[in-house]
This record gives sequence, C-alpha cells and structure tokens, in this order.
Amino acid sequence: MHNAFSQTHQRPFPLPKRRWMMTQSWHHLLFCHWQADEKILRKLLPPELEVDTYEGKAWIGVLPFRVKNMRVRGMPNPPFINTFLQLNIRTYVTYNGVPGIFFFTLDSDKWLTVIGGKIGALVPYRKAAMRMYKRDDKIHFHSEPDGADSIGRKLDLEYHPVSEPYSPDPESLEYWLFERYCYFTVLNKKVYRGDTHHTHWKVSKAEANIHQYPLYKNLINLDFTEKPLLHYTRKKQAFMWTPVRA
Repeated sequence: MHNAFSQTHQRPFPLPKRRWMMTQSWHHLLFCHWQADEKILRKLLPPELEVDTYEGKAWIGVLPFRVKNMRVRGMPNPPFINTFLQLNIRTYVTYNGVPGIFFFTLDSDKWLTVIGGKIGALVPYRKAAMRMYKRDDKIHFHSEPDGADSIGRKLDLEYHPVSEPYSPDPESLEYWLFERYCYFTVLNKKVYRGDTHHTHWKVSKAEANIHQYPLYKNLINLDFTEKPLLHYTRKKQAFMWTPVRA
C-alpha cells in the first residue's frame, strides 16, 4: 500500500470504501488564487452547489502543472498519454455540507486525455496548445485553448519557489484552499462526486511573472488584476476514484 494511505488526518471526510481507479503524479504545480465576487460565482455555478467561502470570501484557483505516470489500477503506464500538461481553473463549493472543488475547465495538450477525462471523470476537459519547460531555475508555462470554447485569452507565465516547503496551519486560508479531497460535477441536474487522495500538502511560497491571464467563458466578469496568492509544490502523487452520484 502506498504511504499516502497511512496519512488521512488532513481529510475532512473518510476515504472511500471502494478501490481507487487511477493514479498519477503532479509535477511543478503552481497554485494561483484570486479572491472572487461571490455573487458572480453564484451565477456561474449549477444551482445544486453552494459557493464555499473562507471568512466570507470566495476564491478562484488557477493551477498549471505536468502530469506523469498516469495509469489505471492494475494496468501498466499507457504509452503516449501517461504524461501530459494540464491547467485547472476551479473554485470552491459545498454539497450537502461536504467541501469540494468545482472545475470550470481542465485544459490538456493530449486529445486522449480530454476524451478520457470527459467520459471517465465527467469533468469539462478541453484541448489546448501547451508547453512547459525550465530555464534559469524558473518554470515556464503557456496554454492557449483550441476552438470556440476559448475567448482568445491565454495563460503565459514563469514561476519559481522562494521558500522552503512547509505545512500550512490547519486554521489558515492555505489549508482551506489546498486540502480538498473531492470535486463535484452536475449532469442533467444530478450531482456526481469524484474522490481524490494524497498526502497532506507541503508547499513553498512562490513568485510568478504572469504575462497573460486565463479566462473561461463568463469568468471574464471576474477581476484578475489583483496580485494572486502563489504557492508551489515540486511533486505530489494522487489517487482517484470513479465519480458516483453524490
């Protein structure tokens, strides 16, 4: 058993009793967080979900990273699609009192990942032209969505850690943002929950030079001009369960 399963104290609810279905590792992950207008978010979410807030404030998260070693339980790493780039745009919600994540979009540079994510995880993946590389001790990341789903805005930035890794205090905003172990999605007015598990987050403070900001459909009405909260983690292995009716 992976050592992640010996660490569950950080979870707000127990591990699923079912077997996990997929594992993957996340590399050079950057958390970018902006405060968001709760009233605007409320209009963008399915009515079945509630906006989750910390001290009365709602948040939007933008997370670029590289996925490696993706595999289905009991199967070897599939060639070509076991490594890909990903960009998540998300917010924080509750359903029946359970805290989780709602994804506005998950961008990937592999079509098979997009198709598999939509079918298997029931989440709104979209294809994007993406690149990620390291130069001068900084991670450079670029993403530009394909097709009509894009409103013509890209994410273009470079980032790097500026502190040693640390564990956020359980009462902190950081802990509230990071320690999320499920997402909710709504299809035909039915709520589905996908569970995730990993060790508790250890992050570094980060700096980033953001040249262009990602936007998605109606998020154009949100304000991304304020300086975001920035955190970095080098690597995290995660385990996922098939989504089920919540």
